[in-house]
Amino acid sequence: MMHDALLKDKQPLFATLAREAQSCGLCAELRERTAVLSDLNGNLNPRVLFIGEAPGRNGGDRTRIPFSGDASGQSFQKLIDSIDLKREEIFITNSVLCNPRKESGANRKPSKQESQNCNAFLRRQLEVLKPSIIATLGGVALEALKSIEYHEFGLKNDAGKICSWNDKLLIPLYHPSPQVLASHRRFHEQLLDYQTVAHALARLNER
Repeated sequence: MMHDALLKDKQPLFATLAREAQSCGLCAELRERTAVLSDLNGNLNPRVLFIGEAPGRNGGDRTRIPFSGDASGQSFQKLIDSIDLKREEIFITNSVLCNPRKESGANRKPSKQESQNCNAFLRRQLEVLKPSIIATLGGVALEALKSIEYHEFGLKNDAGKICSWNDKLLIPLYHPSPQVLASHRRFHEQLLDYQTVAHALARLNER
């Protein structure tokens, strides 16, 4: 009953936030894109809130569901499957809600200004959803949290660890993109990192 009441309180706040994000035009190079933020992002009472970098051209920007429809999404699905975490139990968003592209049409990393412009939306998502566990996927997402509550965590030293941030459990994770899997954090290493997410969930259940 309490879960249903919390959800009922969150739904109108989230709907307003999603509409505002989808009508945002702050970023000059992203005005032709639409923010990937809707009921398709997941559960408003999430067991874990995952934050990525930005929607992919062939992923979230196309499907409207973060981490779906492309190679990164396939790897992400395998990683959450490894700890029996279901899509319907989580919420997935991005530090930048629109898809940044190069002139060639390929995905590009969001600029610092784009991240800054979108930071208010990230802050408000955290305020509405009130997650107990946050997992960042990559350095851009981890950096974006600094503007909400300063931290000194980094992927090099803190990936796969349970950290305390803003009265929440924060787990910095590497991005599941093919490039990262090939050069920075292999798939078997990321599988071990996701065991930390499972440990964090178990810790909450013990409270």
